[in-house]
Parts: sequence; C-alpha cells; structure tokens
Amino acid sequence: MLIDTRLAERIKQVSPSSTLTITSKAKKLKSEGKDIVTLAAGEPDFDTPDYIKDAAVEAIKQGFTKYTPTTGTLELKDAVCRKFKRDNSLDYSPNQIIVSCGAKHSIFNTLAVLLNKDDEVLILSPYWVSYPEMVKFFEGKPRFIKTQAANNFKFTIADLKRNLTKKAKVLILNSPSNPCGSVYDEAELKTIAELCVKNKTYVISDEIYEKIIYDNRRHLSIASLSKEIYELTVTVNGLSKSHSMTGWRIGYLGAPAYIAESISKLQDHSTSNPTSIAQKAGLAALNGSEEFPDMMRREFQKRRDYLVERFKNIKKMTCVVPQGAFYIFCGIKDTGLDSAAFASRLLDESLVALIPGESFGNDDYVRISFAAGMEQLKKGMDRIEEWIAKL
Repeated sequence: MLIDTRLAERIKQVSPSSTLTITSKAKKLKSEGKDIVTLAAGEPDFDTPDYIKDAAVEAIKQGFTKYTPTTGTLELKDAVCRKFKRDNSLDYSPNQIIVSCGAKHSIFNTLAVLLNKDDEVLILSPYWVSYPEMVKFFEGKPRFIKTQAANNFKFTIADLKRNLTKKAKVLILNSPSNPCGSVYDEAELKTIAELCVKNKTYVISDEIYEKIIYDNRRHLSIASLSKEIYELTVTVNGLSKSHSMTGWRIGYLGAPAYIAESISKLQDHSTSNPTSIAQKAGLAALNGSEEFPDMMRREFQKRRDYLVERFKNIKKMTCVVPQGAFYIFCGIKDTGLDSAAFASRLLDESLVALIPGESFGNDDYVRISFAAGMEQLKKGMDRIEEWIAKL
C-alpha cells in the first residue's frame, strides 16, 4: 500500500481508534452466527422516545428539509437557553449558543478556535479516547493528569496545582466521566474554578452524561459557580445520552459570546447547520418532560448495582463504583494480562466484547458498558466469571 508523504503533518499525529480491533472482531464473529455478548457500547440501549420521532416525521411532512442558520434555529437555541437556566443555573443568550453535529463536534470546534500550536491542554487520565487526538490534530500538547482508583479516578487539588502551569491554556473536565463514571462535587468544582481563574485557563466542561447520575448526587455545572469562571468556560452537552439520540447528532454548547462567534465562523465553512429534521426532534426532546431520562437513569442504576455485586465474587478483578454514566472501569492487573490481551482472549474464548483500558490511558483496566439489557449482562458476567476462574 502506497503512502503519500504529502499528507498534512497534523493528521499524521492522530492515532486511529484503538477500540476498532475488538469491535470489528466482535461484529465479524456475530455475523458468523456466534453468540456474542457485547458490553462495549457507548450509547444507551433504549430506543428514542416516540414523541421525538413524531416531531421528526412531522418536520419531513411539513417540508422542514432546507438549510437552517449555521448554529441552529432560533427556537432550538431558545430551548437550549431555557434548559441551561432550568437545569444548570446558567444564563446564556441565543448568540452564545452553538448547535452542532453532536457534543463531540462541539468539543472539536471549541479546541479549534482556542488552540495555537504547542498550547497545553490538561486531560484527566483515564480519559475519553477522542480528547487527546483532537488536541493533537490542532497541534496542541495533551498534558495528562493521572488519577487513582482510591480517589474515584478524580484528580486531587495537589495534582491540579502541580500541572496547572502558565502553559496550560485549556482544562477538559468531564463529569460524569467516561470511562470511570466519576462525578465532581461542589467543593471540588469550586477549587478547580478558583485555580483556573487564577491561571486564566479555559475550561471545556463536557456534561454529556449529566442526566445519568446515581445515588441522589446532584450534577453541577462549573460555569455556574462565579462570573469569573463563567467567562472562561465552554459548557458542552447534547441529546445523545439523555434521550438516546446518538444517531441524530445534536449537540450544543454555551460559551462567552466571542468564543461562540468564532465557532460560528468555523461552522459556517465546515459543516454548516446540523440536520434540520434532527433539530426539530431535538426541540421536542428539550421541551419534553424528564420522564424518559429519569426512567433510563433508574434502569442504569439497577444494572450498575447488579454488576457491582457480581464483581465482589470475581477474583483477579476490581471495580470502583461509578457515580454516573453507564460504564464500570475494572482493574485487571492481578490477571497478569494487559488490557488488549485480556479483551482479545475474552472475546476469543468466551465470546464477550469489552473495551481495553489502553484506549483510555490505563492498560491495567478494561471498560464494561452496562448499556445492555439485564439478560445480556447476566450472561456476560457468567462468562467472565467462568473465564477468570480458569486463568
């Protein structure tokens, strides 16, 4: 295979998704008729609610199939403003709102307008796989803050002070987090805010798992804590996780007006508007009740509790109880296997697919998703328990 050396240097710095090997292999085995239990999904297993689908169908019938303003329709941006005020105590105007093709797109655009070459971006490790790759694409420098299971995979204030140098232009904060389900409380967020304000470090607050949070914990947006941190924060959210709308590709952000204006210019010349039909569906989701997100959260908590109990009886594996999202990050160091070997052998020998922790910056762990029905979870855990016992 010929490789054209004239490709842009920036794309050469970006790694392909390290999860593809396992997921592609699992799909191949499933197509061959193998009974694969997939515990790798990064999306809710619930269907999008009918009232949201109906809004999209109605949009098609009414011919709402043309271009919209680049950053979203005014009625949708108004709904986002109301959501931010209602749920997050954040006051944004429509000119501060950007609707994009998913929360990932919102983060990508934000990094695009904030980063210059060699700017440092603080990323908590374990991390969502795309954060460092996006930073590298824009020729920034990821600076990883390693976290410990003993602290629920949250960084300590000492960690932050040590890494928050004048070179650190951006901190990416993900709460609840993927892959660990960590949730930062008010005291922790206040300290983070104070340090970022003091250092004039921007915060990209990825709050996509906001609605999936357990044990009566309360989600808090860091931008709501003071005027100073508000002026430094881009608050990112979307409908993929809260309303099981991953394929609809509707994400949004709230930001200081000058940042939103810059992102608007970028989106003008890249994707233009998100799909008009999906925007109508998004409007229905934001204007709907909390019944569906609440139902999902309750069901996910039941699944989480089931998995935590099962892991108490599985030797050579450990887990930290996730406080949010729908993943458990499981320690496998005592198996003597690295995460890629663990995932590969488990799939080959017991037909269970999960994601290696190396993808998230920690090779001593694997990520198990409980965005699967209880029957599949029970079958998967039975197989894992039997397989581990034979190691």
